[in-house]
Amino acid sequence: MSAREPARWWTLVLAVAGGVLTRLAFPAPGWWGTAFVGIALLYLAMRRDSARWNALVGLVWGLAFFLPLITWADEAVGQVPWIALSTLEASFVALFGAAWSWARRGNSVWRSVGLQVTVFTLLFVAMEELAAAWPFGGFPWGRLAFSQADSPLAPLASLGGTPLLTGAVVAVGVLLARIVLAARRLEIGRLVVATGVVAAFVVVGLLIPLDTQAQTGTLRVGAVQGNVPGTGLDAFGQRQAVLDNHVAGTVALLDQVAPGELDLVLWPENGTDIDPQVDQTAAALIDGAAQAVGAPMLVGTVEYPESGGRYNTAVLWEPGVGVVATYTKQHPAPFAEYIPMRSLVRPFSSAVDLVTRDMLPGDKPGYIPLDSERLGRTVGIGDVICFEVAYDGIVRGAVQAGGEVLVVQTNNASFGVSDESTQQLAMSRIRAIEHGRATVQISTVGVSAVIEPNGVVSQQTGLFTAEQMVATLPLRDTLTPATRLGAWPAWIIDALAVCVVLAGAAGAHRVRRSDRIETAA
Repeated sequence: MSAREPARWWTLVLAVAGGVLTRLAFPAPGWWGTAFVGIALLYLAMRRDSARWNALVGLVWGLAFFLPLITWADEAVGQVPWIALSTLEASFVALFGAAWSWARRGNSVWRSVGLQVTVFTLLFVAMEELAAAWPFGGFPWGRLAFSQADSPLAPLASLGGTPLLTGAVVAVGVLLARIVLAARRLEIGRLVVATGVVAAFVVVGLLIPLDTQAQTGTLRVGAVQGNVPGTGLDAFGQRQAVLDNHVAGTVALLDQVAPGELDLVLWPENGTDIDPQVDQTAAALIDGAAQAVGAPMLVGTVEYPESGGRYNTAVLWEPGVGVVATYTKQHPAPFAEYIPMRSLVRPFSSAVDLVTRDMLPGDKPGYIPLDSERLGRTVGIGDVICFEVAYDGIVRGAVQAGGEVLVVQTNNASFGVSDESTQQLAMSRIRAIEHGRATVQISTVGVSAVIEPNGVVSQQTGLFTAEQMVATLPLRDTLTPATRLGAWPAWIIDALAVCVVLAGAAGAHRVRRSDRIETAA
């Protein structure tokens, strides 16, 4: 082994440090700049030539990142599922490590710093896309883009969505690593170029305009965070108390507005786990609250079809009329809302039996048509439920279907006082920027927030409190470039990633191993 090839123990140290620093970019504490350093350390840790070793480095980085990122999974479903999910997500980073080793072995990539930055970035974004889609519909919670809500790079999401924003984070991180290497070798030219490119990313992000003006009028909304008795899974056993809390919170809106001044009242996911379409008592309570404030209400509830299973549903309740529109969650969370392979999973965690009826997916976009008498037209409400905010296509579909504002209905009671709710809020902020839509995240227990179309939080509640928010939201109907492009950026990146790995593997024989070690130093 060349003396200039980094020692194995040192690459593992860099991997652990890089994973931890990347975790710190997410709430809390949300130090977005540490994501760049974390990626820089991952790049430096993967300078050895062995694909198997770099896969191990990726696994270690991934565990150091995901285990502390999703500790809320331990709170909700237990230690074994938390560790299993973290390990699964880390395995995608391991795959990335192997793919990077193969891709850079081609002569062109190996000898070009610019191509190394590009290929490393392409592969990392493609890895995120794979993790967001597979298995069981994927788990995109750790996307680097979601760490950048306060970053000067965040406006890039409006141009190319989360793939572009993640790509920018990775590119800046790799460039920081190249700056370190260039400074160590006194390569002034490369040092200046890399520093200039990093500065260019920041400048471009700052120059992207994010329009927040109303285009099709405004919507006056009230949002009700009713709170729940207790924490964790026990909260689901308090159905009547949760319903009563949200009814009381709706009436409490009258401390801020007069009856009839609101266009819409928003309740969270599981605002009532008693189906008002079946239970007359629940229907009377909801209708009474709607008539008291003089406004329709978007209510998170459940439905139990006779054929079995259940639906996680939002219903638009018109005072004195009842349900006039619905949206059903399209992406139930595997191993939480439904249990795949139940008999195989049960020996590892008895928590699977807490889900007695599997949740069924909806098949329509999250579009709720609200007939507004004040505006004299139908207003499109884009609605997503809980973890759906993490999935690009689901949020984009709600906007493309006609959503002029976005609503994220969620129930964070299962996750205690963990960082889950603030991590979800960061996602909602990125979605507001990506699609240019005012967004309301409304939770049973918090954190709930009103978000401007540029991602700025204008109101925010506490955690495990009963609070109400009243806001005037700008309605917008223009589509950002990211919304128009849809999934095309991700598909192109995936295709390019496959090509560079195959090209690198095919061209590896043209580069002597000694050359690869020497150039990598």
